[in-house]
Amino acid sequence: MDRSFFRCPDARGLAAALLGLAVLAWPAAAVERAPARAAGAAAATLATGTERVVVRWRAGVGPARERIAQAAGGEAAAPLRMARTLTLRHGIALADGASVDARTQVVRVAAGNVAALLARLAIDPEVEWAEVDQRQRIARVVPNDPFYGAGQTPPMPALGQWFLRAPTVDAPAAIDAVAAWARTRGDAGIVVAVLDTGVRFDHPDLADKLLLGYDFVSDPATANDDGGRDDDASDPGDWIMQAEHEAVNGPFAGCGLTGRDLGSSWHGTQVAGLIAAATDNAIGVAGAGWHLRVLPVRVLGKCGGWSADIAAGIRWAAGLDVPDVPRNPHPARVINLSLGSQATCSRTYADAIAAVRAAGVVVVAAAGNQGVAVNQPANCPGVIAVAGVRHVGTKVGYSSLGPQVALAAPAGNCVDLAGPLCRYPLVTTSNTGTTVPAGPTYTAGDFLHGGTPTLGTSFASPLVAAAAGLMLSVQPGLTPDELAHRLRSSARPFPTTADPGVPACRVPAGFGDVEQLECRCTTDTCGAGLLDVGAAVARAAEPLPVGGGGGGSLTFGWALGLALASLLLRLLDRRDLAGRGSVGRRRRRAGR
Repeated sequence: MDRSFFRCPDARGLAAALLGLAVLAWPAAAVERAPARAAGAAAATLATGTERVVVRWRAGVGPARERIAQAAGGEAAAPLRMARTLTLRHGIALADGASVDARTQVVRVAAGNVAALLARLAIDPEVEWAEVDQRQRIARVVPNDPFYGAGQTPPMPALGQWFLRAPTVDAPAAIDAVAAWARTRGDAGIVVAVLDTGVRFDHPDLADKLLLGYDFVSDPATANDDGGRDDDASDPGDWIMQAEHEAVNGPFAGCGLTGRDLGSSWHGTQVAGLIAAATDNAIGVAGAGWHLRVLPVRVLGKCGGWSADIAAGIRWAAGLDVPDVPRNPHPARVINLSLGSQATCSRTYADAIAAVRAAGVVVVAAAGNQGVAVNQPANCPGVIAVAGVRHVGTKVGYSSLGPQVALAAPAGNCVDLAGPLCRYPLVTTSNTGTTVPAGPTYTAGDFLHGGTPTLGTSFASPLVAAAAGLMLSVQPGLTPDELAHRLRSSARPFPTTADPGVPACRVPAGFGDVEQLECRCTTDTCGAGLLDVGAAVARAAEPLPVGGGGGGSLTFGWALGLALASLLLRLLDRRDLAGRGSVGRRRRRAGR
């Protein structure tokens, strides 16, 4: 081994520098703190029912000056303990509270003496100001949108936006968006792309929340408009005629069921409203993402759409290039895919999803509505797949399930089927038109007034997409993997008090398996748990891992540097102690 390095006069400095850099990477919490000072005795022992008063001493006053000098000298300033002095000076019993800074502290006083104390402190020449300490509470935001509004009486909110509220005994699956709104109402710069049937730009709850978007439906037969790709992402309707539905060998066979199911779904408009309907505007519904904005990307027409068009839409939504299409000026951070088919993940989907994830875009998709294995693209690598649950937290009968599911969210269900009400659907924005667009409206569970309930994992997925948008609003640097991890780790456990007559869900054998109806969710069938938007946003706000790593507080590179630097210093010290090496001898002779 070449020992010349150890004889270099700068070797110790280099090692010390490496050690210093490594120590800088150590979490702040690991820094040794100054010894705690013993708390001083209270000036008085007060009964319960005291109030807190904040007292600010004037600059230069003895106790404040002493504590500022301590802090300037590198010594932690002792807490202010002036209650005894003030008690003797003003004749009102006080007890010391916590310090705010070197000149400001809290004192406690009996509730009946607050006014007298404030009056005397106001003329005390050594007191700059004094005021009652005020309790601050979480800013719980309650939108005034009618379907969400507070103070609703039965059957509301069971017919309204029950799913955005805090969980209750009757609806433990509610996502608690209100807790998230206390931290953030969403950043309007965070864009959520909705790849769907397009949207109705004329809806009053969406008009100011939509970006222009693009139409990727390339097949004229399915377009229901002039056909071809263009910059009009509005939804012309996805209706089919009865004859098309009944034509056994036709391209649209079985696309409708009966009656109004042949009419337009306005599916994209419903999805967009769940994510970002204008909130607190005294109109209709609230959006889970409040201030988030929606980028509509039309990829579905009559009887659905083609995976190639959807893949092109995925790339474009993320700001990637698509031939013959202008680049998207408003790249999305989140893409919602409330669509799919019973197949394993195709290369068409997999490549597009991998490309946008590499660009930092989160992809969320509905698990499917067949009650069997998870559809594509929800089963593609890196996708946050969402299963659907009933209001009580059990898997809703139609929801697909399996180990690919990340977590579950309300998908809408009906209670009181025998009556005119469908309790616990998901209310959102829609349109009254059967074929061509007509007046804007809202879905609901009140059949007496023409409401059509919103049901399906298509509507569980956008609730998770909105949660992802809110998470990025508080921590824009989250990678898709880190966001998915925090989303799953913040999920609320599935209820354990479900009806014992409801069987546990099981992992499906495949797409041809027997459909599973309502069942009790497990972590290998419905994901990590129930969506909790408040907890997800709180988790997102936590600091990012050092160096963007996988959650450790010290990266491997810095840990290795620390170890090497420490080893180097030990080797140098051994040479000094043994008296070998000219550097060590010179330093000892110089008394260094």
